[in-house]
Amino acid sequence: MSNSHKIIAKHQDGMSFQIDIAGHNIIVDTAESFGGKNQGPPPKQLMLAALAGCTGMDVVSLLSKMRIQFDSFNLTVEGIVNPEHPKKYNKIHIIYQLKGNNIPEDKVEKAVNLSLEKYCGVAAVYKKAIELTYSIEINNSLIGKINKL
Repeated sequence: MSNSHKIIAKHQDGMSFQIDIAGHNIIVDTAESFGGKNQGPPPKQLMLAALAGCTGMDVVSLLSKMRIQFDSFNLTVEGIVNPEHPKKYNKIHIIYQLKGNNIPEDKVEKAVNLSLEKYCGVAAVYKKAIELTYSIEINNSLIGKINKL
């Protein structure tokens, strides 16, 4: 793996860009009310997707190494946007949602904490500028409390 990442963004039309990320193309755009054609996700929301993907992959890997099985694993990531310019995220909350039989709460908490405190590079950058909180649900039940990083 390289110590450098590079993307190429090509303007399409209106407000949309085609972005090449490691050979994968995505379109970013905005709503018609902002001059776009709604052809793809808005760029800021990709920040939430990056966080979900980063920490989600960490947790799956760590739980696998702990031999913890689950039937499903989802993340919900919500960002609260500053009403004034710059319209940045002031707070991001991650909900880790697992379903399955005999999922040990302590192991899930350990995996989430390792991801957010040690492995997830996206979280490491974000928590320097944004209030990050998280909670964990196992079989639709909140375990513990809402945790702040």
